[in-house]
Amino acid sequence: MSLSFRQSDILDIAGAEGRVTVDGLAERFGVTVQTIRRDLTELAEAGKLDRVHGGAVLRSGVSNIGYEDRRALNADAKTRIAQACATDIPDGASIFMNIGTSTEAVARQLLNHKNLMVVTNNMNVANILIENPDCEVVMAGGVLRRTDGGLIGNLTVSTIRQFKFDLAVIGCSALDIDGDLLDFDFQEVQVSQTIIARARRTFLVADHSKFHRSAPACIASLAEIDAIYTDAPLPGNLHLRSQEWQTNIILCN
Repeated sequence: MSLSFRQSDILDIAGAEGRVTVDGLAERFGVTVQTIRRDLTELAEAGKLDRVHGGAVLRSGVSNIGYEDRRALNADAKTRIAQACATDIPDGASIFMNIGTSTEAVARQLLNHKNLMVVTNNMNVANILIENPDCEVVMAGGVLRRTDGGLIGNLTVSTIRQFKFDLAVIGCSALDIDGDLLDFDFQEVQVSQTIIARARRTFLVADHSKFHRSAPACIASLAEIDAIYTDAPLPGNLHLRSQEWQTNIILCN
């Protein structure tokens, strides 16, 4: 992609400040908000930025996007993904839900489910499911990660090993063209690996932005996942490999 001078300047601003807003850029460059939205869309499509509500953030490399920006990123797609995933979760199931804004979206869709037991290391998931009186919530202990309300570490892993779940609903920070689920925090990766090992079936919820990102730590292969709920076709030849792995792809357009 050949960048305009304005788009190059937008990237410089995002690199310095971490986040840019549509209104702020429109005022700064003396152009309309529609022009800035087009610039941000083109930069996102080129893999330079991630769009969030009201603006964009610099695409991450070795560190994750801030929690609030992650929550706003592709919020409509996350809702559709969560609705489809929740539809496939039966009443009476035992579920583990890990850290992430996508799993939190699924939790919101479970508020009318009956006789659930949800074990989680995500304090936000627990707080959402408090509103469902027919859901027993069990917190996996561990060290609190203040940035997103996640619990991680050896105590978390030890707690998870006491259970055998009907379902695990997990998210990830990235999914590469080899079909590897990736994350930034090595302790969180250990937790996610334990979750997969202790679940009869595992559902991955991941919107298309995860296909254009990278992270240093590998959780598992898509071959170990029973179903992925997403809003766009998988990159490369992953749809063919998923058929070989018997991993169901549920597109939530």
